[in-house]
Amino acid sequence: MSDDLNRQIFKEEAYDLLGELEAALLELEQAPDDMDLVNQIFRALHTIKGSGSMFGFEDIAEFTHEVETVFDMVRNGDIQVTPKLCILSLKSRDHIKNMLDNSEDDDVVAPEDMEEILLGLKAFASGDAENEEDEAEAESIIEEPAQVESAKLHNYQITLTAQPGVVVDESQLESMFAELVKLGEFQVVTRPGDVPGEDTEKGVFWELSLASEVESDNVRDVLFFIDVDLKVDISESGIAKEPVAVSVESPGTEQKIEKTATPPLAEAKVEEAPKLGELLIESGDVTEEDIQAALKKQKPLGQILAEEGKIAPAKIAKAVKKQSEAKAQDANKKRQEALSSIRVAADKLDFLVDLVGELVIVQAQISQVVSERADPALTVLAEELERLSDELRDSTLGIRMLPIGTSFSKFKRLVHDLSADLSKEIGLSTSGADTELDKNVIERLSDPLVHLLRNSIDHGIEQPEERVANGKSSKGMIHLSAEHSGGEVLIRITDDGHGMDSEVIREKAIERGLITREAELSEKDLFKLIFEPGFSTAEKVTSVSGRGVGMDVVKRAIDSLRGTIEIDSKIGKGTTITIRLPLTLAIIDGLQVQVEDGFYVIPLSLVEECVELVRSDVDEDSNQRILHLRGEIVPYIHLREWFGIEGENPSIEQIVITGVEGSRIGIVVDTVIGEHQTVIKSLSRVYKDVEGLSGATIKGDGSIALILDVPSLVRRIIAEAQ
Repeated sequence: MSDDLNRQIFKEEAYDLLGELEAALLELEQAPDDMDLVNQIFRALHTIKGSGSMFGFEDIAEFTHEVETVFDMVRNGDIQVTPKLCILSLKSRDHIKNMLDNSEDDDVVAPEDMEEILLGLKAFASGDAENEEDEAEAESIIEEPAQVESAKLHNYQITLTAQPGVVVDESQLESMFAELVKLGEFQVVTRPGDVPGEDTEKGVFWELSLASEVESDNVRDVLFFIDVDLKVDISESGIAKEPVAVSVESPGTEQKIEKTATPPLAEAKVEEAPKLGELLIESGDVTEEDIQAALKKQKPLGQILAEEGKIAPAKIAKAVKKQSEAKAQDANKKRQEALSSIRVAADKLDFLVDLVGELVIVQAQISQVVSERADPALTVLAEELERLSDELRDSTLGIRMLPIGTSFSKFKRLVHDLSADLSKEIGLSTSGADTELDKNVIERLSDPLVHLLRNSIDHGIEQPEERVANGKSSKGMIHLSAEHSGGEVLIRITDDGHGMDSEVIREKAIERGLITREAELSEKDLFKLIFEPGFSTAEKVTSVSGRGVGMDVVKRAIDSLRGTIEIDSKIGKGTTITIRLPLTLAIIDGLQVQVEDGFYVIPLSLVEECVELVRSDVDEDSNQRILHLRGEIVPYIHLREWFGIEGENPSIEQIVITGVEGSRIGIVVDTVIGEHQTVIKSLSRVYKDVEGLSGATIKGDGSIALILDVPSLVRRIIAEAQ
């Protein structure tokens, strides 16, 4: 595998780890005592550091090591998690991402930012950040010898055993050995072949020893990243020793910093009383083999409890079996996680979807030809091809589906940073993160969601003192949710702020000339006015909002995704914005209709029903185009007139009733043909700006059918009705 490919793989994995790191840091700020989050953060940093060093990203590895050191101290209880530490760690994460983005450049990335972060990390490592001492006093502390506290030195015995049939070269373990050296006094006691006759019985194995002050979890973290299939056993003697203070040179500085170092094993002094076994061996009364044999005869905990009658042997056996199964499942899970997924370039996946789309078109053409031949044998083959084509289409589109939660995580950071800038207390909760949506939809949905969240933070959530005065909690909440609804995905952004005042919106709209003072609009219609270009109710312009740019962009972006957006708001209660989106932009189910010689497709997800329109029911002298449908008035539009199609209207026409943004609109056509599996093709530059069209598709006979942009037609009908 080439070095360039290895570097690219590392960058992709590092970006994923940075996403996990950001999410964990934001959670840690809310739960500073959660050690699982601390361990998750440490493992992410450790992986980035180790892999970065392996693939030539030395600058990233060195910087990440400084952050990892601080979180190692957090794990050991030397440092407490504070908001200041979380903010500094988030800045560190951003700097690592910046270094990844610019990894091909030779220049140092943002050296001023790096220096500021490193100084902050060193302050935490030395304890200066917690004490908030001034610079002069901090320097005096650095110059004076550090007060060394007693710490327990752990003696770990580690055995690495190769699985049957697995050939292991020791060079594959060198990176792991190097990490163990950093933890303390490390040596390889036994290598394969050092003990004659043992290899066949015990298998190929290494025996290692490590004397370190770090806890066993730190050691297990290092061993967790072994790329070789080895069985790992760790035991600890528990001998306590006192560390010594030595003066070491701080890398990159001229200052000498007093640090605690682990003494060599040969020089370590044992302060505790000698063990009985050691005294007996020294006196020559027994041999070391006798001691080891006696230790093996010690009874397990379960046997002791059973002999004392505390528990039945059957229950102990059941618990032991459950423990063994849990260990096996955990090991298998780790192996499967590494083998169960594969990275595929996005352009390759898009090309595959395009090929499947072409296959769907060819399959439709074959089915039409076969239907004209009326050959039973060909009909059976065509039906089988159609079945396989449908399964391949669904499977391919399923591959391109991603959980929308992949974009939710970055919004937590947005809320965190923006609420701090505005001096507000705001939390973000999410649900439905596993709801799947086409990756292209997710990518194009990101910016609209950012706009909506920024507006909720700036306009929706009040200042803490205002919330308290209104009987609310000082901390505002924004809830981001996603769920499937038929062939659509519903995304909702709900805040518990002061809500939107429809009367204020009305006055602003009158002021801007969007509506007349005499116009009678429902509350829902008034809320829709905020999507007009340049519309804003902000009293002052800020760095966040108030310029009237954003909500119209949101509307256009949602429309381009063939989606809809609705607003529901109550003064004093809050606002809910609901976005409806199709699952995919590649292949959709549509309703095929005909006007004269032209064919059109209406997205089936928008179709509610089809009814007949008899010419006698049409008032030719009236400009109003309305249909009385079961007591409800439904406006409609003639597709023939809209596109200027020549020819006479048939005596009986069809109206396709569509539902968009809570409104029911009819589209009059000559004939409704039926459902059609639609492969969406973009229009050329000549036709892409034609109002009412969003794309085209190829029919089974090779002719073209245009896809209607129903939301734009609905907006035009509503505008004309006013």
